Amino acid sequence: MSGSALYETFARAPLAFDHGEGSWLVTDRGERYLDFAAGIAVNSLGHGHPHLVEALTEQARKLWHVSNLYEIPGQSRLGERLVEATFADKVFFTNSGAEALECAIKTARRYQYAGGHPERYRIITFEGAFHGRTLATIAAGGQQKYLEGFGPKVDGFDQVPFDDLQAVEKTIGPETAAILLEPVQGEGGIRDFPMQSLKKLRQLCDEHGLLLIFDEVQCGIGRTGRLFAYEWSGIAPDIMAIAKGIGGGFPVGACLATEEAAKGMTAGVHGTTFGGNPLAMAVGNAVLDVVLEPGFLDEVKHKALLFKQGLAAIADEFPDVIEGVRGSGLMLGLKCAMPNGKVNAALRDQHLLAVPAGDNVIRLLPPLTVTEDDIRQGLERIRAGARHLSEAAQAAAQ
Repeated sequence: MSGSALYETFARAPLAFDHGEGSWLVTDRGERYLDFAAGIAVNSLGHGHPHLVEALTEQARKLWHVSNLYEIPGQSRLGERLVEATFADKVFFTNSGAEALECAIKTARRYQYAGGHPERYRIITFEGAFHGRTLATIAAGGQQKYLEGFGPKVDGFDQVPFDDLQAVEKTIGPETAAILLEPVQGEGGIRDFPMQSLKKLRQLCDEHGLLLIFDEVQCGIGRTGRLFAYEWSGIAPDIMAIAKGIGGGFPVGACLATEEAAKGMTAGVHGTTFGGNPLAMAVGNAVLDVVLEPGFLDEVKHKALLFKQGLAAIADEFPDVIEGVRGSGLMLGLKCAMPNGKVNAALRDQHLLAVPAGDNVIRLLPPLTVTEDDIRQGLERIRAGARHLSEAAQAAAQ
């Protein structure tokens, strides 16, 4: 055997981190990096948050796994809290966002089946979407680079251009079961669906007997300044997939649904071995303890405004590097004027971690607990990286 024992599926940066403190990561050589990637919007409360550490270690001393053959009190509690805080009546816990989406897709198809419409199984999705890496969710996302080489695309997904409501109306047919979208596309380049579009999609679903599914795996759990992004629109989905931030770094996902939407999900039709295990539920409940504290989301909005204003100033200063700033809350994107990989590398040289996305965008996804001082330091590093790129481009042009 030559090289690494691991699959060669990741183009990893040459960095290995030993530990983290809040918004900071420390390498095995003691170098400090400001983490505005947060594990791709996962480390919602930063690194080493004392409440999460305590919850996990306390549960680890008691019980790790029993399976869903038995009652899991932490699961009931987290489910009830999510129901109380959202549109939903029912929750199914998973290990990941892709599993939460699989559950959402199955819930929508099963709803139509239970209502006497087994022919209604197709789901309308949007270009630029990312819903996971399973065979069904890559078909839902529809991106050729993820589909290539994996055989026939899973049937049942009809893709339309981003925010093209006329195309949605034309695509609705007798086999359509649901419409699926991310209220804010993450991998697609921090692209928000306009509020009016979400309202119109809700209306279309109601008119045609379809279910509206939101993928809030990346934009949920306070990321946009509200607990869930759908709250900004004044409408609610029938089904919602969540993950990432709800576990604060521990693998947790969930599919939330109204009682009506979940009516087909009866005993034995779906399951999970690890989903909703005691460790995951302890951490999920601890995350909600913090995020639902009075004033926490107001602080996120305040810090987000500070950050976005600072980024806009940098974009004005270096338009040859950054074309503009996108997003809301602490889910922000820099639309780059040069290849985003180059910009990302320049930021990493400044010891700031970010995440590339589609549409030539760099995502900035700091922990929701990021401090104002962290933001100021982040802005300084982004400005330094942009200045370096701008000066290099000018020198090359001469």
